[in-house]
Order: sequence, then structure tokens, then C-alpha cells
Amino acid sequence: MLTATNDFVIKFANVNGSGSASANELFAKAILRMGVPVSPRNIFPSNIQGLPTWYEVRVSEAGYLGRRGGVDLMVAMNPQTWQWDVAEIESGGYLFYDSTKPMPPSAFREDIAVIGMPLTMLAVKHYDDPRQRQLLKNVLYLGGLSHLLGIEPAVVEQLLGEQYQGKPQLAQPNIDAFRLGLQWAAEHLEAIGLQVRRADKVGDRIFVDGNTAAGLGCVYGGATVCAWYPITPSTSVAEAFEKYARKFRTTPEGQKKYAIVQAEDEIASIGMVVGAGWNGARAFTATSGPGVSLMTEFIGLAHFAEIPATIINVQRGGPSTGMPTRTQQADVLACAWASHGDTKHVLLFPEDPHEAFEFAATALDLADRLQTVVFLMLDLDIGMNQRLCRPFAWDAGREYDRGKVLSHDELEAGRPFGRYRDVDGDGIPFRTYPGTHPQRGAFFTRGTTKNVDAGYSERGPDYLENVHRLIRKFVTARGLVPQPVPTPANRPTRIGVLYYGSTSPAMLEAGERFTAEGIAIDLLRIRAYPFPESVRDFVLAHDQCFLVEQNRDAQLRTLLVQEYGLDPALIQPVLHYDGTPITARFIVRAIREFLTRTLGQEERVA
Repeated sequence: MLTATNDFVIKFANVNGSGSASANELFAKAILRMGVPVSPRNIFPSNIQGLPTWYEVRVSEAGYLGRRGGVDLMVAMNPQTWQWDVAEIESGGYLFYDSTKPMPPSAFREDIAVIGMPLTMLAVKHYDDPRQRQLLKNVLYLGGLSHLLGIEPAVVEQLLGEQYQGKPQLAQPNIDAFRLGLQWAAEHLEAIGLQVRRADKVGDRIFVDGNTAAGLGCVYGGATVCAWYPITPSTSVAEAFEKYARKFRTTPEGQKKYAIVQAEDEIASIGMVVGAGWNGARAFTATSGPGVSLMTEFIGLAHFAEIPATIINVQRGGPSTGMPTRTQQADVLACAWASHGDTKHVLLFPEDPHEAFEFAATALDLADRLQTVVFLMLDLDIGMNQRLCRPFAWDAGREYDRGKVLSHDELEAGRPFGRYRDVDGDGIPFRTYPGTHPQRGAFFTRGTTKNVDAGYSERGPDYLENVHRLIRKFVTARGLVPQPVPTPANRPTRIGVLYYGSTSPAMLEAGERFTAEGIAIDLLRIRAYPFPESVRDFVLAHDQCFLVEQNRDAQLRTLLVQEYGLDPALIQPVLHYDGTPITARFIVRAIREFLTRTLGQEERVA
């Protein structure tokens, strides 16, 4: 059977609505408290209850945070998915199940170890209330797993006390159920080959999800208006903003210094954001792919009228309703070119909650600086799953970048002003906030073609001036957005890999595997569109590049080829889009197969 210490994958197969989520999350946190890095992922259905749900925890003392692939220990609590769950276990792995009802030998595999614990029998024996039986059965198996894996009981009990702090009527029954499961397992089961031992590998990192981080980043970034409409998986961004704004943006007298509006739909929410941005407020909305589809006309208005607006898009599987609770990077083109006509928008690609916090504030700065729409491109894997990351940092002396805004005194002194006049050659005009000056400044804006002074015009030359200046602004943005992060090989190589967003932890692990195999590959993490010229230079410096994405159509590769006129053959797509997070195994296999097929073994490792 498999043996490993602080290096394995455990997966819980439950029924949605059974109350398993809190117990499973507590399991991951207990290992984290023991100083061992974990990377949990919640795979849940889009209905409220009744359908299968899974919670996968990668335990990795080495610190790998990407999804590994494969399962070493399956906690099979859902008869509906039994066959799939058993099939997913690695050879030599372990199956833990509720053995209250006997199972036929055909339900198991000969190459795995089967561990039964009569959870239902124990729950029925000790608890009378049916709901309590169901909820505490999850805590019973937590006790059993603690014995099997060597998780310290005191750590689990402390977490249970914290979870139900101030509610002793709930805390003690949960602690008692945990001890009951622990005692039964100690009397009837032996520890298995997978073990957890104390380590000191977590350091000062924090454990948080990307949506919470982005909501807090908007508070620190100066947002005062959030208009949104609920949609999975972005709703918790607005909820986090409200939570932290209530804490940090409320006066001692109880006056709120912010506005949060749950609009009647996505169209209304983006309209409010655009209106607030025109009026000088920092405003944002949080949504997902279907919401972006509805917002596109207002997005085009903000782009052409040049009004700051920030959109946090937590991507999920499409098209249409698609897979609302599965992750993808499938909205790249939809956001980059949102709206009709020739439009290009700024996209930011954070890799984890730390950058979700940082880039949320950056997006608000860029929207003001560039007077345009900026998308923060999260996805469900970053947004809704807790991840270890660097602590958030904020410079107390940092000033918000409001961009080119003329003051009352500047206007009063007679400074020349044309709302859409390119004074500096960077494509960005000056603006004024409404009400800054009674006679001078811009009280109105236009979504139609206009001249440089915002006067109505449908003349061809005026239209060309508008769209060409917007391209100059887009080129300016290349130097303002977060720059790419290179990870060079330890020796010269002709092979490069580009990646972005939530593919980062899997790609970095894949890079280490290639290095261990003696294969030299340069890595470059893209953090924004428009692409800085260093991205083009990276491609041209290599004979063969790969671009790792979680969508079907190689959307970022399409943008890169189109933006710089690159030969598509230079960039081989590595595409993963079944709704689960990409794994290092998948990346290594895809790249290795291509290199072996096209370059041959000798050149592959050169």
C-alpha cells in the first residue's frame, strides 16, 4: 500500500446539503495548523442540495499548491458516485467508507486498502435527532481520519472550539462526536501508510480565498461604490467588500462612507458603475461570464466616452449557463473585446489571493489613469477556494492614481481644456469631475463620435481621431499594467512556456519536474493585457513556445498572435477545460508528448 508522510491527496465524496463542508474544511485547517501546507478545492454542484459534491485536499510539505491529479485516500460518503470515486483511487491507495451496511466484494478493488467505519450506526446509537445524526456523522469520520493519519486531536478540538466560539451548545456536541469517532477508530483500526507529522513549512503565509482578497483590495484601493447582481461564483466579492467597508468605511457615529447596491440585473449594475465613475467615484462591479454578456453595451459606452470602470470577472465554465460551479479561463476574448465595434480593454490576471488583493487596487488606479474599463480576471479556482499566499501588504503612504484631472484652480486660471484632446501624445486626455467649475469643464460626455472638445460630430476625420487616439492609449497601457514574471531555466534553452492566472501553481511544479528530468525550459507568467513588448520578445527568443490555458480555443494565444502578428506555429497551445483545475501532470504530459513527437529526444533535452 502507498506510504507517504505529508505528501498525499485525500478526497471527500459527499452529498450537497449534508453539512459536510464545515467538517471537510476543518480537516484541511487542522493539517495547516500542524505546519504542513495544504491546497483544498471544493467541487460542488450548482443546485442547493442533493447532488454530488467533492472536497479535495492536497497535502504537500514541499509546498505545491496546484492540483496534483489522482487520489491516495478517498472518503466515499455518497452511494451515487461510489463507482467513480473508487475508480479514481491510485493503485495502492485507500478507501474509507461507512460500513454500517455490508457491501459486496465487487464494490471494491483488489489493489486498494478498504477501511470501514460504521458511521451511521454510531450516529443512530448516540443521537436521537435525525438532522443531528447527519451533521455529527461528518464529525465522526473526522475523528476516524485523525487516528488513521496521525492528526493531533488537540488541534482539531481547538478548531472546533474556535468554529463555535460563543456557542457552547454547539461546540461540545461536536467535540464529543469527534472524540467518539477517534475512540472507535483507535479501538478497531490501525494507522495507514499516509501520515501527517508536524512541520514548519507554512511560515507567515495566510489562508484565504481570492474573492475575499479582491473585495478587501477594493476597499484599500479606494472604491466607494459597488453595484452588483448575484451570480456564481462572484457573489462573495461584493459580500466581502460590504463586510470590510462596514469595518473600515463607517464613522464612529455610524455613518457609511460607501454605497453598495444590489441592482435588478447586471445591466443596471454596470450602468450604476459607469455613472459613479463619470461623477468621480471609484466604482466596481463583480460578475461572471453571463453578466459580462449583458453588460457589453454599457462597457462600450464607458470605453468610448472614456469613463473609469472596474469589472471583477470570476470566470466559470460556459457557454451560456455552462458549468456555473466549475472553473475555466473562458472569458478572455469576451472581456478583451467586449462591446460592438473596435474595442480593446485592459485585463489583469492575478495568480493567487495575494495578487487578487493587489490587482484589485491596481485595477482601480488603472481605470482612473487610463479613463477606461479595466477587468480583473479571476476564476472560480482562485476566487472560491482557499489558498496559502503571501500576507497582504499596503503602503500607508500610497496615494491613489487619479490620472489627468483638472482642478477648479487650473480651470479658473484659464488652462486650455478639450475633453478628448491628446495633449501629451499618450492617448489619455484630461478630464474634470462634474461640478468642478461653473463655466468650464465637462458636465456631459458622449458615447457617440465627437471632436476633441466633446462637440457632436460624425465627420470621418473626427471619428478617426477618436479611435486612433484610443489605440495610442492602449499602447501607453502596456507600460502601466503589471509586467510579466520570468522564471529562466538554469541553462540556455530554445523552449519557453507562457502561462497566466490560476495555472501558475501547476505550471511552476511542472517546471520543477522538467528541471529534475534535465529538460531546460524558460517560463514567463503573463499578468496583463495589453501585453508588454517583453512578452513578444520572449516568444521570438525561443524556437518553440507553449501557452498553457484553461479554455478550449486558446483564447490568450489568439490575442497574442493577433496583437503582435506572430506566427501561430511558434506558440503551441496546452489546453485544459473540463472544469477542474489544471494539474502539473497534465502540463508535463502535454509538453513532453509534443516535444518528443516534433523535436526528438536528443533535441528535446538540449
